[in-house]
Amino acid sequence: MGKTVTEKIIEPHLVEGKLERGSEIAIRIDQTLTQDATGTMAYLEFEAIGIPRVKTDLSVCYVDHNLIQSDFRNADDHRFLRSVARRFGLHFSPPGNGISHQIHLERFGRPGATLLGSDSHTPTGGGLSMLAIGAGGLDVAMAMAGKPFYLTMPKIYGVRLTGRLSPWVSARDVLLEILRRISVKGGVGYVMEYFGPGVGTLSVTDRAAITNFGAELGATTSVFPADSRTREFLESQGRGDVFTEITADPDAEYDEVIEIDMSTLEPLIACPSSPDNVVKVSEVAGRPVGQVLVGSCSASSLRDLLVVAKTLESREVSREVSFEINPGSRQVVENLVALGGYATLVHAGARIHQPGCLGCIGMGQAPATGSISLRTFPRNFPGRSGTKDDQVYLCSPEVAVAAAVFGKITDPRDLGDYPEFSLPEKYLPGDQRIEPPLAPEEAERIEIVRGPNIAPFPDFEPLPDDFAGEVLLKVGDNITTDHIMPAGAKVLPLRSNIPAISEFVYSAVDEDFPARARNSAGGMVVGGENYGQGSSREHAALAPRYLGVRIKLVKSFARIHKANLINFGILPLTFADPADYDRIAQGGRVEIKNLRGQVESGRGEIELVIGGETVMARLEVSPRHREILLAGGLLNWAR
Repeated sequence: MGKTVTEKIIEPHLVEGKLERGSEIAIRIDQTLTQDATGTMAYLEFEAIGIPRVKTDLSVCYVDHNLIQSDFRNADDHRFLRSVARRFGLHFSPPGNGISHQIHLERFGRPGATLLGSDSHTPTGGGLSMLAIGAGGLDVAMAMAGKPFYLTMPKIYGVRLTGRLSPWVSARDVLLEILRRISVKGGVGYVMEYFGPGVGTLSVTDRAAITNFGAELGATTSVFPADSRTREFLESQGRGDVFTEITADPDAEYDEVIEIDMSTLEPLIACPSSPDNVVKVSEVAGRPVGQVLVGSCSASSLRDLLVVAKTLESREVSREVSFEINPGSRQVVENLVALGGYATLVHAGARIHQPGCLGCIGMGQAPATGSISLRTFPRNFPGRSGTKDDQVYLCSPEVAVAAAVFGKITDPRDLGDYPEFSLPEKYLPGDQRIEPPLAPEEAERIEIVRGPNIAPFPDFEPLPDDFAGEVLLKVGDNITTDHIMPAGAKVLPLRSNIPAISEFVYSAVDEDFPARARNSAGGMVVGGENYGQGSSREHAALAPRYLGVRIKLVKSFARIHKANLINFGILPLTFADPADYDRIAQGGRVEIKNLRGQVESGRGEIELVIGGETVMARLEVSPRHREILLAGGLLNWAR
């Protein structure tokens, strides 16, 4: 049987296990990336491991999330990250340089490499035929220390693309269509692999837009083949020497297959407040819009901004709309300026911000109360924008610019002929502000600079023999990491101070949770399906653990959050009988006799007594995971 692209990348990186679906494997990691919202903690964890220098082929520390320096905290952390990069042998991309995923695609990614990033949208690299996986910061720290990354060997979901995108339909619409068909849970346990005759019609940045947005399917990652379009992109970046052709064998087999004829797609839009709440733009056309944002890691390439600029050459933005642009990188800005697009955007009335994530994680750009905000971002979870009861829609740059012109949701085909433009054969690299690693002898002399907001990493106890506590919180389906540990300008600056940030755990759901958790002897959280979807932020596990949460009992987990729970010693249990969810009330007393013994023995089911009734729960983890849970977390186990 032939091999898929996924198998061809995993096989030479395999250090433990076999390519058997559902079994635990370990792979060698070639490259890592961090961003500043997760990176400060990742580097504190790396320090705790005690390795003097990163052992990967390449690691990059990006500052792209917490760009608003409203007080000393973000600025201090940016200085800390620069000193860490210099001390431990990383590349450093400073604030204002751009979004990690866009820059990595441009300057560092290479076909066939493995990339582990402390950001859930790391799969962007799959557009360049990398096996690029999002993970918690502690997993990335271990990879920087030369340790393999453990994961369940995923199934492979083949997406066969045929046809060609019509004018005013873009790569974003491909993934919106997949979300419409299989939902935010449809990719759990899979790698989404794209193949078929339609693949050759998509540029690398088109492909990256799809693999980036594919994180919202819950997939382990997404990947495209490396072909002539890949070579074309790398040569335009002056990096043609790293090209390697990687394509699936003709007789490769996929566990599932979905087919999309791209020529039949229409402009699509995700309505509030989930990425899979997808309809045709024509079905919601006419709704007034107050804000339009173009940018973020999934739609901020030169292609995306050029189509907007060319559309606006003879038009002006509606006076009723705040139309804002977040470029993906300094390279994008430099080339947009060289091609005249930047001046066009300014003249048309756009507000152009520094390259970075910004409003995507609630770092500014909050919409007005009661207004509709159209965004080319990957997520529209409730309140993520920074405005309570927000109305955020997700769309393509084409749909976004149409709304900006008309002041209402509009099918972009109403704009007339699609603008003509071409991308450079050779890009201005825009990488002059990226600092390369220092030589080892220079790095040894670097002192790591810590501001007063950086607190020591907390120590955690091993798993107790018995557990007694209460159900501190009961929540429903599709709880995101934004629900558990909010982002935004108020909370994110505390990311390197666990005692301080823990005061905001579940604040979007229950403001009294932190006090209730602190006052309990130990606690459990109960949830529904797809618990922990969204961002990779490990603070959504670390901060609850700091407050005394030792168990989470849910119907099903999102992949990254479950891994983070294990890393910090929180038992990730699922209901043996989902109907038991209805029998549990918040505040109920929880007891587990011989908890440590049950975990140590390898039992697949754990017996809990909740509110006087017996509930059976599954513990679906590997033997290595059991050792980590018994030790109280990955750092304890590693030591």
